[in-house]
Amino acid sequence: MKQQKIIFSNNVSNAIDDTLGTMDYNRLFVLTDVNTRQFVLERLADNHRLAEAHNITIKSGDVNKNLDSATDVWRELCANGATRKSVMINLGGGMVTDLGGFAASTFKRGIRFINVPTTLLSAVDAAVGGKTGINFRGLKNEIGVFNEADAVIISTKFFNTLPDTEIKSGFAEMLKHGLLKDAETYDRLLTFDFKEDSHEHLLDLLKESVEVKAQIVEQDPHEKGLRRALNLGHTAGHAFESLAMDRKSPIPHGYAVAWGLVVELTLSNMLCGFPSARVQEYASFVLENYGSFHITCNDYDNLLQLMRHDKKSEHGEMNFSLLADVGDVKINCEATADDVKAALDIYRDLLHI
Repeated sequence: MKQQKIIFSNNVSNAIDDTLGTMDYNRLFVLTDVNTRQFVLERLADNHRLAEAHNITIKSGDVNKNLDSATDVWRELCANGATRKSVMINLGGGMVTDLGGFAASTFKRGIRFINVPTTLLSAVDAAVGGKTGINFRGLKNEIGVFNEADAVIISTKFFNTLPDTEIKSGFAEMLKHGLLKDAETYDRLLTFDFKEDSHEHLLDLLKESVEVKAQIVEQDPHEKGLRRALNLGHTAGHAFESLAMDRKSPIPHGYAVAWGLVVELTLSNMLCGFPSARVQEYASFVLENYGSFHITCNDYDNLLQLMRHDKKSEHGEMNFSLLADVGDVKINCEATADDVKAALDIYRDLLHI
């Protein structure tokens, strides 16, 4: 896998110019969804390269991260003369960078692409690390490829266009990275005040968080071992997301991860000795800032089935990345149905469901 260039800058237009200036390409495409076309693209109107690019716009929302939208992108690329020397800029949240990266990686066996994440979640998670994909048959990211963007341009320039739920959604992935790194990093994140702290402060924390992920990905680009640590919170979180989609009430990915971490830190305590005080501390932070995802015992069998369908499962088992302590990750931890049901019981108690 090629080395991904990560640029931290709040002068996004200059960063785009500098990046494209190093690339030999014949046609430039910009992929947005309807929201980023309206609220973000116009803020880059002074960029002459983007003004000359062909814009492709898809519907917004994770429910549209599907084969139909990918087909629309391929159709636009075909109709407007894209070749293997073309470049596509994915300007948007995680849905755009996931789907755009997949569409670019598969069109003519791969054209180059640049990710410009416009949400905290995509900056800290989806845009970095080379995972691309679409949802399929109700399952998250079921179809995709590993392929890193040529560059990722990360800023907080567009965050003031976002509702608080989008900031909190991305922050959940930062909490995960803090848990994986060390107690000092994690404890600093727990003091972040969503109402008072500035986006400049957030950019510093974001840079540190992205570097945690980048270091792990560099060591294990195709998720054969260490990279599975990044799945912390996601086996349960993806199950919550899929259940919410079944209910026709989608939830933000980061919120699902925040709630999934409650379940998986509980499993970490049960199976790996993770400190119970840390579980309580984290659950209190989540309850205060994210509320709770309502489930009953009647949902357990469905959730277990969804966890068995998770991509980390190789033989239908429930496979988790867990922690013995902050900074001490244990990958490929199998849990029984009784273990997971007990953790879901505790999750409901901790989040007052």
